[in-house]
Parts: sequence; C-alpha cells; structure tokens
Amino acid sequence: MNSFPAQNATHGSSGHAALPEQPGAPTAPVSLPAGWGQGTSGTLYDYIRVATFAIGPDGRIAQWSDRAAEFFGVPAAEAVGADPITAFIPRELWQRGRARLERVLAGEEWVGTAPYRDPAGAEHLAEVYAMPDSADGSATCMAVDLGRLRAVETDLAASEAVFGQTPTGFFLFDCELKLQRVNAAFATGVGRSPAALQGLAPGDVFRPSDADRLLLALRKVLTGQEPVLDLRLSGPVRADHPAGARDEEQRTWAVSLYRLTAAGGRPIGVAGQVQDVTSRHIAEREAAGVRRSLALLNEASTHIGSTLDLETTAKELLDVIVPQFCDVATVDLYSALLTGDSNPQGAHPESGELRRVAVSSVVGNAPSVLGSERGGVRVAEAGGTLCYPPRSPHARALRTGRSVVPQPGPDPLLRSTLVVPLVARDQVLGLVQLSRAIGSEPFDAREVAIAEELVARAAVCVDNARLYRREHERALILQRSLLPPGNPAASGLEIARRYLPSNNNTEVGGDWFDVIPLPGSRTALVIGDVMGRGLRAAVAMGQLRTAVRTLAMLDLDPEEVLSALDEIARGLGNDDADPDRSGPEVYLATCVYAVYDAVKQRCTFANAGHLPPVLLTPGQGARMLDVPPGLPLGVGGEPFEEVTVDLPEGSVLGLYTDGLVESRKHQLDEGLKAFRTSLGNGSDQLEELCDQVLDELNPHHGEDDIALLMAKVHALPKGSVGDWRLPPEPTSVAKAREAACGWLLERGLDELVDTCELLVSELVTNALRHGRGEIRLRLLRDKSVVCEVWDDAYAQPRQRRAQETDEGGRGLQLVSLLAERWGSRRTPKGKIVWFELSL
Repeated sequence: MNSFPAQNATHGSSGHAALPEQPGAPTAPVSLPAGWGQGTSGTLYDYIRVATFAIGPDGRIAQWSDRAAEFFGVPAAEAVGADPITAFIPRELWQRGRARLERVLAGEEWVGTAPYRDPAGAEHLAEVYAMPDSADGSATCMAVDLGRLRAVETDLAASEAVFGQTPTGFFLFDCELKLQRVNAAFATGVGRSPAALQGLAPGDVFRPSDADRLLLALRKVLTGQEPVLDLRLSGPVRADHPAGARDEEQRTWAVSLYRLTAAGGRPIGVAGQVQDVTSRHIAEREAAGVRRSLALLNEASTHIGSTLDLETTAKELLDVIVPQFCDVATVDLYSALLTGDSNPQGAHPESGELRRVAVSSVVGNAPSVLGSERGGVRVAEAGGTLCYPPRSPHARALRTGRSVVPQPGPDPLLRSTLVVPLVARDQVLGLVQLSRAIGSEPFDAREVAIAEELVARAAVCVDNARLYRREHERALILQRSLLPPGNPAASGLEIARRYLPSNNNTEVGGDWFDVIPLPGSRTALVIGDVMGRGLRAAVAMGQLRTAVRTLAMLDLDPEEVLSALDEIARGLGNDDADPDRSGPEVYLATCVYAVYDAVKQRCTFANAGHLPPVLLTPGQGARMLDVPPGLPLGVGGEPFEEVTVDLPEGSVLGLYTDGLVESRKHQLDEGLKAFRTSLGNGSDQLEELCDQVLDELNPHHGEDDIALLMAKVHALPKGSVGDWRLPPEPTSVAKAREAACGWLLERGLDELVDTCELLVSELVTNALRHGRGEIRLRLLRDKSVVCEVWDDAYAQPRQRRAQETDEGGRGLQLVSLLAERWGSRRTPKGKIVWFELSL
C-alpha cells in the first residue's frame, strides 16, 4: 500500500491525516452507517482506535464522528464542510489527492496508509479505508491506528501459537465460569476432546473438593485484580481413568489464574495455565518431611534433658514427638531404674517389671493408652506397672535392643505402631511406644530412623538423670545427716527451723544451719551456704559445719570464728588441687555467726558475705539488721566486724539462705520485702509463723535449697540469775560458798548444795591464787545450773594428774568428776571458769 509522507507544519493543518494517493489491495465493500464508531467505550474499537467520517458528492466532508474528532483532534464544527484535499493534504499533493478523491466518488474503493498526529502531538500511521456509495455519489471513510492494529495481529498470532502448540495446558472461563476454550494439552490431560469440554463448569472436570477451591479462586480473580498463582489441585477427573484407581496414580497440577479484561477494564473471563507438577510435588513433600525431621531433631536437642529428673525427661520427649511426629506415645522405664538400681534390667530384661512414667495422646479415648487389653497385654496408665509377655514385640525390643514394628492390632483408632527401646551405654532402660491414628500415614523407613534418633537422645538424658538421681540421693542423705536433728535446745530462745531441697530436683546445695549451746546461758546461731552444688558442696558444707562447732566450743568471739573459718575454707581448696589446673580450687561460702546471751538478752553478729538477719520486734514490724556484710569465706584478706543488738522480749530473729528470697523471676529486693511482710503479718506462734513464711515465699521460688532458722526471745524467769562480786581476799572463799548455798536453798535445789559448795570453793580459791583483781561469781538456772567464776588472770586452767606426794593440783580433777561439764573461756580482762550441774 502507498502512503503520503507526514505533513509539515507549513502545509495546511498540522497533524491531520491525508488521503493516500495510490490504492492498496481492494477489499469487499462494506457499508457503514453514519456516526459509526460512537458506541459505548470499552469495545475493541477503542482499543485499536477507529475513526469514521463521510465525504459528500460535492467532495467536501459531510459527516465527522466523535471518534474522528478524538482520533485527529479536530472538532466536527471545523471539519464538516471542509475540503479534505486542501484542508488535510500538503499543497504539493493536492493534484494527486484530488484525482484520487474523484475516482472514489466515482465508485472506486480504495485502501491506503497515511501519517497523522494525535491530540498530544505524537505522530502515528493510520490505515484509511475509502468506500464509495454509488447511489448518491458519496463515500464513507474509516481510519485505523496502524500501530494498534499490527499489535492486535501480533497478539492474536502469538496467542494462537501459545494456546495451540505449547505442551502446557490452557483454558478460558467466561464470566459465568463456564469453559469457553481449552487447548489440546489440557484436553489430553483430562482425557476428553476440546469440543466435549465446551461449556462445562469446574465441578464437571475436577473432583468436588478441588472444584470448590477452583470456583473460589475463579470468583476471586474475576472480581478482583490480583491473579492466583500455583493453586495445587489433585488433577482433573479423567474420562478414561479406571474406577478404583489408587491415590498413588493421581497427578498433581499447579493452576495459575489471570483475569481477562476488555479495553475499558471490563472483565470478560478468566484464563488459566495448568502444569503437571507431580514429580515436583513429590520432591517438595519429601523435602518438607526432611525439614520437619531436622526441625524435630533440633527441638529435641534443645528441649529434652533440661532437667536431671527421670519423669520430666520422659515427658519432654513426648512433648517433642506428640503431635508433631505421632498421635499417641508412652514411655516405660524399668521399676528398678527408678529406685537407683545399678542394673535395672536384671538377668532377664524382657521379663522385668516396667513402670509407665509418661503418656501423651491427641486421640480421644485411645484404647491402647487408657488401659485396655491389646494383644493379650494389659497396657498400664501413667504411674502403673506392667510386664510384657516373652513373645510380645515389646519383650523382643527389650531383649534385642532394636526397634520393632508390630502388626496392626484390634484398636479401631490406631493404624501404625512403633516400639523403640531406650538404650544408653549398651544398657536397655525401657521402651518408647509411638502410634499413629487412623487417617495418618504409617511409619516409613525414614521415620523409623528419626524415631530411633530421638529416642537415643532421650535415652542418654534418661541415663544421666538416673546416675544423677543416685548421686543426688546420696548427697541429700549426707546433707541431712549433717543438719541438727530434732528441735535443738537454746537458753532463752524458742527455735524453729526448716530445710527444703529445691523443687526442680537439681543437685543438692551447700545450705546449712546449726544451733550450738554455749556456757553461760548463751547460744550460737549459725547459717551458711557453700557456693556450688552437688556432692562436693555437701561435703564442704559438712566440713565447715564441723569446724564451726569446734570453734564454738573454744568460746571464741563471732569475728574470730569467721576468721578461722576463712582460713579453713581456703585450706579445703588446697586438698582438692587438680595438677592439671593452674591453681587450687577454692571453696567459697557465706555465713552468719551469732551468739545470743540469754542473761543480757543481747546478740552479737558477724557476717561473711551472707544476707543480713531479719528482726521482728513486737509492735514495730520486721527490719533488716545493719550487719556489715564482709567477704565470703575463702576469699581472705579482710577482717570481719561484730555488731551487738539488744533483743526485746517476744522479738523474732530470722536467719535464712538466698533460696528463700531470690529466684530468676523475682529480684532480691522483692524477695526481702516479701519476707519482711510475711513476718509482720504472721502468727504469734513460731512454728506456725515459720510455715506461713514458706507457704508465701517458696511457691514463687523453689529453684534453690532453702534453709530457714528462726529464734523467738523468751526472757529468763525472775530470779534465774545470781551475781556477786568479791574482793581478792581469803575471806571471799567462804562468802562465795555461803552465797551459792543460800541461792540454791532459796530455789529448792537442796540436792545440789553440797556439790556446788565444794566446786565453788575450788574455783574461787584458784581465782585468788592466780589472779589479783576483783572476783565475780554468777549462778544461772535454766535447764541446768551453771556456776561461773571471773578473774583477771589470762592463763587458762589445765587439768593435770597429781602425784601421791603433791599437796595440790587435785581441784580441777574434783570439778571434772563431780560436774556434768566444765570449761573456761577468755574475756577482755581475764577469763571465766565454769561448771554445770544437772537438775
């Protein structure tokens, strides 16, 4: 076809199309009415840009449509009546254009191309159709955007090629969601001809469940703008598919849906692309299974064995595998294992008694879990015991240490069962039974291997818990044996004490407390905590407790006791030095040592890095005593300080370890505040108060051992103390005898008068002989009668064996023979020698 060149701005009206000079290939005449092209927007004509106009017999434009005005950018008022040759064609082409127009008006049809400019000024190429009307000598012309037209032709050709030749399935649904067209690949996959699929709905081609999903996706795409990609369907129902075909023969298709719209955005249907992804689906399913298995193993590594408790470890295994891996699971352990036997399976492992320690199920009323008969075996509930028959799969697994897949039993809810023995260090510890319910896939070889790996990891944790339980029980026995038995007696004090191991059954700690009676109606109160856990901590605690008792018998001041303990703690580490280490292991411990004097109702404290004591005063509430904290025992380098506090009648002194007031979830300050509050709001009875404190604080903690020692002050009865001061004169011996005998007679202690008179005479005589200053005599009545004699000599009395010819040296022998106990202790200005007589 011929065409005119683009018109320049100097020739006529710029941007207007000109009629071509030479005719192209003629087409069949088409009669178009006036105003053609003015229909509703959104049609094919809008997409390819079509414009119509008419030329009258006089050679001028007679009609100019709205599409022509839009197409050329010239309104009808300017175009109608204009000469198309002089108005739209360059001057140099007027003669040829006039000749062409005359031939068209004479009845010759013509097709050609011409350049034009759109309203925006962009230049395009149009194909012009001139169709004469022989009846009245006029002509109808139609102009089409050649670029748009060629694009449509290309799209149609490409669409036909893809739709007809690609091996991928394609289909088209109309707005009524009926199949309008399918390609050969789709028809072959369905097993029907393309004609037979015409007009069918999704339910006529796909299975009901897939058809519903496809319908939902088609509506979504048709009413919205977003396509649906990779919709997985189990494959259409093939017309040639045999009845009763197995699921394994079905294919998996991936369907992608796209909305089809007209030029104006009007939806005209949905196109679908179908791909057979069966092999990819199988690979994805296997890969997903591997990922789930790896995730399961990873979860098992982090979840199983968080504690050293047998039952908890078994439950953690079931938490991992139910329902992620199976629907029902049980864990059975040898009963002997739970009692600490070193050989839990015995000589015949398959016949040993087992205990069901954990059960987990997501199957309601599963018979094999809830205690029914299965294969002649009574299956126990959690906590029950059972013995498997020798020929059962469970007994075989116990005997061989290998997994067994029993034949399906009569349970109506279970489809597949796997029995895996718990084996650690070549020793069978029990069984794990895993079952899957009807509707789940049976265990395959890969899943059996996964189950064995999971159970093997759990078996190691169970064995560790078994070994730990044995050590833990031994350490706990040792620790409790070192705590003071019963209710210890103390002058002027009512004692209540509690010791609670941690709730999570972790290793025993080094907490200890002690109540040590001292001469002179005094009592030493001790509480401490060895840092660390386990048997070594318990042993260290026992050594320190023994050292405290020994030092207390020497009647040292609290600060001196702690200084000596500090040296002992450092010496304990030297005994356990590891040659492979750079230095010895040092035992660190905290401790509070307090001495209460019942006569003065005064208590002296020294602290080695321990939590401060709490004092509950009647009418004033509870408060923390300001005792210098000091450094823990074993650190060394710093002296300890003493603090003396008066304790009024009815006050309660509380000594405790950090397990009572501190945990991961509660800060120390919060715990101390709660402790003070519970003391202030508690009972007047000491034992009840002790229980109330534990009830309020222990449920929130329990992560560490708890030691609690509480002492309530009761003043000595009136007249329980007799105190005299005597000058350093020989007559003081007689005065001392007289005072002591009179004091005893006044209290009805006649049976002690003779013994006390003799012993007081000996001690006062020694005080006169070895001392120079004032002599003090004190008698105390509590659970026994104690006589104390002060002097200013620092030399401690020493009992010796007198020879037959010696005139002295037998006084202390008499004291030792006649008194229940006797001893001496230093004072800042001398010493005190004392003896005790039982009532």
